Parts: sequence; C-alpha cells; structure tokens
Amino acid sequence: MVAVEESRRDRKKRLTRQRIVDTAIRLFEEQGYEKTTVAQIAAAADVDPKTFFNYFGTKDEVLFNDVRQDLDVLYGAIAERRAEEGPGEALARAVRTYAAHRRPRVPSRGAVELSAAARLALSTPALQVRGLHVLLELQQRMAEELCAAFPELDPVTAAAMTGALLGAIQHAGYASVHKGRSQAELWQATERAVDVALHGLLAAGGTRPRKGRAR
Repeated sequence: MVAVEESRRDRKKRLTRQRIVDTAIRLFEEQGYEKTTVAQIAAAADVDPKTFFNYFGTKDEVLFNDVRQDLDVLYGAIAERRAEEGPGEALARAVRTYAAHRRPRVPSRGAVELSAAARLALSTPALQVRGLHVLLELQQRMAEELCAAFPELDPVTAAAMTGALLGAIQHAGYASVHKGRSQAELWQATERAVDVALHGLLAAGGTRPRKGRAR
C-alpha cells in the first residue's frame, strides 16, 4: 500500500510540474518572457506561487531545469574509464549512458511544444545568456572529469572535445525541432550528432562530390 501511495504522489508531482512548464511556455509565447511573472504562471497553472518554487527556483528554470537533472550519471560514466577506451569513446559512452537514463524520465512532448521552447531559448536575450551559462558550465565540468579520468590528456584538448560534442548535440537538436520533427526524431538527431562528433566531419556524409566541368 505504501508503494502505491508513493507512486500516486510521484505521478501527481510529475503532472503538476509538467502543467507548470506547459503553462509557462504558453504565456511566454503569448505575452513575452520578460512580461510574464511567476505569479501569472502559478495562477494560470492553478497552483500556489509557493508550489511553483517547490519545482523551480526562477522562471527561466522552467526551460533549463531539465538540463541539470541527474548529471551525476553523466559525470560518473566519464569517470568509469575503461581500458580499451580513448577519451573520445569515453565521452560518447557517457553521453549515451546519460541519455538512456534520462529519456524514460522526460515527459512526452509534441513537435509544437518542442519548437516553442527552442524558439524561446534562441530568441529571448535573457534566456540566451542563461543557456550559454548552463552550456559552458556543463562543458567545463565534463572537461574536468575527462582530465581526471585521463591524466595524460591536455586540458585544452579536453575542452575542445567536450565543446565539439556538446555543440554538435545542441545544434542538431535545435535543427530537429526547428524543422518541426517529433521527440523521437529529436533523440535520433542527437545520436547522429554524437556520431559526427566522435568520428569527425568527414564521417558525416550527406554531401556530393563536385563534378568536373565538361570539356
């Protein structure tokens, strides 16, 4: 009975949290991010402002809170250096381990909602700054974990590797949602980004060789 009650409680929390996110994104789209207050989001989501702050510290965390969820799984996977792996393989494995852990916990979202969230993050100055800060913080921590796992690795190289990987994932994801693709297609896009970052630009394909001029 206790397990059932806990499951119901967790489900209620998840649904409340998702309702706040959905409401916030809608209000941001309708009246602008800067003009939307936490009080308005709470009222429209039919929750008390205190409830909002139980889930999010600030209104920008509505869009960025998920990025910081369960990151210990990612960092721990990097630290688990395997004998047969180089730094690149370790990074790719860690990202895939994190994705396998997080994706079942991410609420299902339609293409319209995904597109709206991405559009807000890209077009709102305050959110652009916040997103850059979150990304740089993640990149730096990943580079530090990589250097700890591979002491022979130059820190500048580690920074370049994590930057290339996260940049590929970020922009592939944005391109996917900008094209109105589904959440499943978004996951596929990020997987492809990991492959491109791991194997290099020449492995990407998708281009045609130039034909010589007819003589």
